[in-house]
Amino acid sequence: MTHLRTPRRPERRRGRGFRAAAVLSALVVAGTAAFGLSSTPAFAAGNTLTVNVGTTVRPVTHVAAGGLYGVDTGSTPPLSQLYPLHVNTFTQPPPGTKQLGNGATSPCCDGLQVAGKITDAGGQQYLRLPDIFSTFPYNWVSWSDWEAKIRTMITARVNATNTTNIAGYEIWNEPDANWAESTKNDPNAGSYLDMWTRTYRDIRAIDTLTPIIGPGSSVYDHDFMLAFMTNAKNTNTLPSVAVWHELQDFSYQNVQAHVTDFRSIEDSLGLPHIPISINEYASPAQVDQPSIGVHYMAAFERAGIHDAERAYWYEAGTMDGLLYNNLPTASYWAYKWYGDQSGNVVQTVPQSYLDGVASYDASRKQVNVVFGGDSGTNTVRVNGLAGLGNQVSVQLSSTNTTGRKTNQAAPNLVSTTTYTVVNGSISVPVSNMDAVAAYQLLITPTTGTPTYQQTYEAENATVVNASRLSSSTASNGGYVGRIDGAGDARTDSFVDFLVNVPTARAYTMTVKYANATGADATQGLAYNGGGFSTVTYPPTSSGWGNPTGSVDVAVQLKAGYNVIRLAKGSPNFGGGTGFAELDSIRLQ
Repeated sequence: MTHLRTPRRPERRRGRGFRAAAVLSALVVAGTAAFGLSSTPAFAAGNTLTVNVGTTVRPVTHVAAGGLYGVDTGSTPPLSQLYPLHVNTFTQPPPGTKQLGNGATSPCCDGLQVAGKITDAGGQQYLRLPDIFSTFPYNWVSWSDWEAKIRTMITARVNATNTTNIAGYEIWNEPDANWAESTKNDPNAGSYLDMWTRTYRDIRAIDTLTPIIGPGSSVYDHDFMLAFMTNAKNTNTLPSVAVWHELQDFSYQNVQAHVTDFRSIEDSLGLPHIPISINEYASPAQVDQPSIGVHYMAAFERAGIHDAERAYWYEAGTMDGLLYNNLPTASYWAYKWYGDQSGNVVQTVPQSYLDGVASYDASRKQVNVVFGGDSGTNTVRVNGLAGLGNQVSVQLSSTNTTGRKTNQAAPNLVSTTTYTVVNGSISVPVSNMDAVAAYQLLITPTTGTPTYQQTYEAENATVVNASRLSSSTASNGGYVGRIDGAGDARTDSFVDFLVNVPTARAYTMTVKYANATGADATQGLAYNGGGFSTVTYPPTSSGWGNPTGSVDVAVQLKAGYNVIRLAKGSPNFGGGTGFAELDSIRLQ
């Protein structure tokens, strides 16, 4: 029997922490108690991770690829390190932040100041409003002081007319852990629920458009969440996104149960299901262990989480430890493999602590399995491979097991092996596994594999103020519709495709679409921050949700990563006409 290495002792957190020391101790104790006397569970070899390629979970959106204070201004981190991660969502401090996080000597990461970089990388962000305060627990003064701060922050966002990626305002952070402590010197502060209601209305008096998210609790608790949602319903102050944290050791094991419980609360109150954000995840002892990141990826994908952000325990602007001195750590490569996934997330069935997240891209004929969590010799069995031919090439790679202050220049290539597909399946033994490391299996046909990704599904892209929808007639089963908004940076509708091409040249971009208006529709096309041109979509006769139309346009792309935007509305674009749904783009 082998064991996971003992998690590293968390460093003493200086200055502002994201929860009080007593709460952190409680979380660690709770995580330990769940597994007996040690937070290090025992591991045994001989387990099998099963991947069912034919069972689709949902489109690839890289939900776990986000961070709390993950991006700073300037080159911290550089876009070149963000692009491969295909980032999803960040939580950043508000405009005018005074927060001094984790021993910092000056505030950082103002959401409006980093908005351009996050947009360029393909991401969205939430603004954490209480980080306008300089300390944690927050140094609340009075209602007049707080409401003045709210007016200043929300007005700053409204006036940022070129900023399109503010996905929500987070009214408070971890109220279950710090509201009483933060307001202890103000007898008139009232309860947290009263504060939520009053602040919600204060925000809506200035900004009626930007979503409001919450409650941002430090742990998931049924009674707290029920009280919060009941109050929000009764006061007409419901959040657009439900938010809580998963910060205990091994709390990835609780994600599905917490989601199920929250959905039952919504049902009991007669409320529609809203997106869920886990905007802080992983404990300080485990956040730097590559396999733990993989466990969270798998848990979030299965549970249908909308977005999740790695916790900010140490330095800001490092993708929460994925980078050190702007260069990759071991965990970076697990997230890079995850970022490489495209097409659909497919079913994985774990055994013991061996788990993973897998994708299948039919246009590339590629299966990408990112896994880890057990020691010794284990097996990955992949079913549903008939479409890849009689033989497949399987590339196995691994990360190192070092933490956040040790760089790893590239993943380790363990082997490249040809397997015969028997009854649609292969079984890949993986020997000498380390339970801390992450691993990747990249499965492709032995012949006929494209040299670079050519087709990009709209549902895999960054979708802003529009909807990912499903259709049996859409390529890969999904498309993006309701691309209807124009005229305001808070409601502009567009799809940003992050593409990676091998050479700088002119490419023909084929856009698959549907337009059931009966007349031409138009959208704006821009790439890499350049000017807009117009794409015209003639009407299609097959109706909405049936993207049978295609148009070709020329785009001049640089070698490497490029961001291509198709927009109904966008800054510096007057707005498109009519309506069109997007299925995919293809570059040739």
